[in-house]
Amino acid sequence: MRTNGVSFSISRHAAWAPGLSGPEAWERWAQAPFAIEAGAEPGVKAMPAMLRRRAGFLGKMALEVAYQCLDGRTDIPTVFCSRHGEVARSLELLSDLARGEPLSPTAFSMSVHNAIAGLLSIARGDRANQLALAAGAATIEHAVIEACGLLADGASEVLLVACDCPLPELFAPFQDCEEQPYAWAWLLTPAADDAISLNWTASAEPPSAGMPGGLEVARFQLRGARRLERCDGRLRWSWSRDA
Repeated sequence: MRTNGVSFSISRHAAWAPGLSGPEAWERWAQAPFAIEAGAEPGVKAMPAMLRRRAGFLGKMALEVAYQCLDGRTDIPTVFCSRHGEVARSLELLSDLARGEPLSPTAFSMSVHNAIAGLLSIARGDRANQLALAAGAATIEHAVIEACGLLADGASEVLLVACDCPLPELFAPFQDCEEQPYAWAWLLTPAADDAISLNWTASAEPPSAGMPGGLEVARFQLRGARRLERCDGRLRWSWSRDA
């Protein structure tokens, strides 16, 4: 792994959002993107019902694409990333505290950033390395760097799961992009002929506006685009495809 960039290939991928539940739908969206609205949640039928009921909408989207991408594979390190995570659930807990009401232990346990990864590990009885991260506007890029670090350490495959939801109304004045519900997963492998590269340089340009970074990167991958440039206020991120 180079110190000024990383490269990887994608052997499998999956994506889910309300109204976009199959490869053909996502390919059409990638060619002519539109704002994704809230809607029905995925079934996550591969997960036992008692565990599935603990997950909220965000968690179910992430779990759905993780199961699809893994397709029965085990012992694969996983990187979960979400810029905002279960912020709606956290806000509800804080509101309960402000009203002096008791907190739900289940709601609290599912509000932490690695809760989704924990559910997946428990449900599958899989003790592979897992981590969860948030890194602001560059959450996706930092997750890719983490995943490539695991590949460099000897992992043959790494699962990357990205997910996010619109912010609660209270936080709407602070958002810097058009937040939308989505989840996608990539099964990363060491760089081959079809590799994708990610490089970065210092830049004071403001964060890229428009669709969330996770959807920008998903569109880049689905369209087979050659390049994508994104800024987060500190760095310029350059995505490129070798073939």
